[in-house]
Amino acid sequence: MKAIVTGSLGNISKPLTTELVEKGHTVTVISSNPKKQKEIEALGAIAAIGTLEDVDFLVSTFTGADVVYCMVPPNNYFDQNLDLIAYYCRLGSNYAQAIKQSGIQRVVNLSSIGAHLDKGSGILLGAHNVEKILNELSPDVAITHLRPTSFYYNLFGYMEMIKAEGFIAANYGADHKIPWVSPTDIADVIAEEIVTPFAGRKVRYVASEELTGNETASILGVAIGKPDLKWIIITNEQMLSGLEAAGMNPQIAAGLVEMYASLHSGLLAEDYYRNKPTVMGKVKLTDFAKEFAVAIAATDHDSH
Repeated sequence: MKAIVTGSLGNISKPLTTELVEKGHTVTVISSNPKKQKEIEALGAIAAIGTLEDVDFLVSTFTGADVVYCMVPPNNYFDQNLDLIAYYCRLGSNYAQAIKQSGIQRVVNLSSIGAHLDKGSGILLGAHNVEKILNELSPDVAITHLRPTSFYYNLFGYMEMIKAEGFIAANYGADHKIPWVSPTDIADVIAEEIVTPFAGRKVRYVASEELTGNETASILGVAIGKPDLKWIIITNEQMLSGLEAAGMNPQIAAGLVEMYASLHSGLLAEDYYRNKPTVMGKVKLTDFAKEFAVAIAATDHDSH
C-alpha cells in the first residue's frame, strides 16, 4: 500500500513511518525541513520536501497514493500575530482540496478529544473545524477522525514550575481524572486504521491511561525523586495571567485556559466517555515518567 505521512518525523509520524515501512508499505513522508531528508530515507521511506501551505505540492505528492495520514503541525503559541483557528482552517482546506484533486479514497485525520464541540473547547475548535471541512468531501472518501486525549508530553510544560515551585498548578487536574495518551499508542492506532477497510466517516478515540492530576503528579514525583509532588488547582484567571506573563499570544492563552476549564468541567471529555476505546494503549505514565526524569535532569544540567 502507498501511504503518505504528514508531520515530518514528529512524535507520532516517526514511529508510524517505522511501523508502516516494517510492514512492507511504501511510505512517503512530507516535511518542510530539507535537513530531514536523510533521516526520512534512513527509515526506508521517501522524503517529500515542501510545505502544507502549498496545495499544488500536496496534490502532486498525494497523487497515486492509497491513503493519507493528515495532521496539522503544532504552531508557535508565542507568536503574537498567529491566528491559530484560522491556521487550522487553512490547512484543513488545503488537505481537502488536495485529497479531492488527487483522488485519494482513504484518509486518517489526527483530530482531538473535544472535537465534537463547536464552542467551549478553546483552541480545540481548530480540530472541530478540520473535521467539518474534511467531512464535506465526497462520501466515497473513507475518513477516520482519530481523537487522542491529553498527550503525556504536555507535562514537559510543567518542568520549570516543578523546579521553581515544587508543585504542578493548573485550572484542571487535582482530584479530577485526565485521560492521557502516548504518541506511540496513537501511531499504532493510525497504522491499524490505514489498513482497515470501511466506508464513510468514523470517529475513534485513543487513550493510554486515565489518572487523576494527583496520581499523575505522584508518578512523576517518584520518578524525579520528589515523591510528595502535588497537583493544585488554580483559578482560570491565575492560569491565564501565568501564560500571558510567560509571553504567550493572549488569544491562544485564553483558548488554552478555556480548553482546560472544559476538561475540568467534564464538557470536553463527555463524548470520549460515551465512545471510549475498549482497549487502552500500551504506554503507561510510569513509562513516560522515565523520559520526564531524564528531561528534568537535563535542564538541571543546563542551568549550572
